[in-house]
Amino acid sequence: MNCNVGKTEQAIRITIGAAIVFTGLYYRSWWGLVGLAPIITGTTRYCPANAVFGIQNCKVNQ
Repeated sequence: MNCNVGKTEQAIRITIGAAIVFTGLYYRSWWGLVGLAPIITGTTRYCPANAVFGIQNCKVNQ
């Protein structure tokens, strides 16, 4: 898997994912599990949707 999520996008994904998870916990809803997707894609810095659409936000060291 190649990196296709940049540092800024990584921080945004993890923050939004955590907010969704905590909101789900607060309201005791299983919909909070949806927040795991942005957290996982943020921590691994790979997003399958970005790969499908050809989006590359990760800077490559040359």
